[in-house]
Amino acid sequence: MALISYLTTVHFDHGAIALAGQECRRLGIARPLVVTDPGLAAGPLLARLREALGDLPWHLYGDTPANPTEAAVLAALGRYREAGCDGVVALGGGSSMDLGKAVALLATHAPPLLQYALVEGGIARITAAVAPLIAIPTTAGTGSEVGRGAVIVLADGRKLGLISPHLLPKVALCDPDLTLGLPPGLTAATGMDAVAHCIETFLAPAINPPADAIALDGLARAARHLERAVADGADREARWHMMMASMEGAMAFQKGLGAVHALSHPLGALPQRLHHGTLNAVLLPEVLRFNAAHVGDKSARLAQALGLHAGADVAEAIAALNARIGLPGGLGAMGVPRDALPAIAEAATRDHCHGTNPRPASAADYLGILARSW
Repeated sequence: MALISYLTTVHFDHGAIALAGQECRRLGIARPLVVTDPGLAAGPLLARLREALGDLPWHLYGDTPANPTEAAVLAALGRYREAGCDGVVALGGGSSMDLGKAVALLATHAPPLLQYALVEGGIARITAAVAPLIAIPTTAGTGSEVGRGAVIVLADGRKLGLISPHLLPKVALCDPDLTLGLPPGLTAATGMDAVAHCIETFLAPAINPPADAIALDGLARAARHLERAVADGADREARWHMMMASMEGAMAFQKGLGAVHALSHPLGALPQRLHHGTLNAVLLPEVLRFNAAHVGDKSARLAQALGLHAGADVAEAIAALNARIGLPGGLGAMGVPRDALPAIAEAATRDHCHGTNPRPASAADYLGILARSW
């Protein structure tokens, strides 16, 4: 039986950030904690949010790390409690939004975070009491603003997913203007994160035709506009379509992801703290090759969405796209030590995305994918 659920309220257009104060009041948030990262905390986008919040008293946690950690969650939670906050506004990329979700969870649920991880049976422990959260993305990649999960590096070193419909932000303010001027490298990496989401959710075996259609629409938008956005940070049309592609990829998450994410999650927990979207981009070609004989006509449908001719090699097209937009050619170039690969392969078999890959994978299979992606 298919479970199909779309629950998040989304305001999507240029200037949507202006609705932040209005939406806080509608949700009953009188004293929000703004969660963001150090770069944004010192930049003009926070000033725009301050203006949008108007006379609401708000407090700031601006130290979100690139891969959010349990320690950072607890630090932000301390700020939330000492300031008497009653809701969270997450401004930033996937890291800030995921950290904001974890803060909203622990604001009303007892620690530690580990008990709420999906692989630890946590979905049944997360209740509707989660504090209200407004998500405002400043990159076009993760789609966390409409996702029901948060991925956190826990105190034991594992990067695990907290998954529950109660973690969905109450409101997403998707303002493409917030991505204008994003550097080409970050535009490329986050854009390929959106591409990977659209492809993996489409290939996941669950039956959900609406999610399939949304994922293919997002992929087609990214195929037409990602290189434009990388080439010209001021291209407002390209930025609009990339933010829509990002959101659509995450709207289809309910189908599940696959081997790309099963591998990128433990890779993201390495001390190098590698960028999630770049990892997904580098892994995607080899995972597509691994899955190719197990997805029926879906490869042809992916080719069509990408604007390729019938029978085109989708994996080769993705590898070529990575090269054109300046992403690394392999995990080795990103600084992944080769001797770390066996442990990553084993960890992938325990990741929550492992079970929804279209082809069952063993630790040996994962090690092969990693070696060919290195």
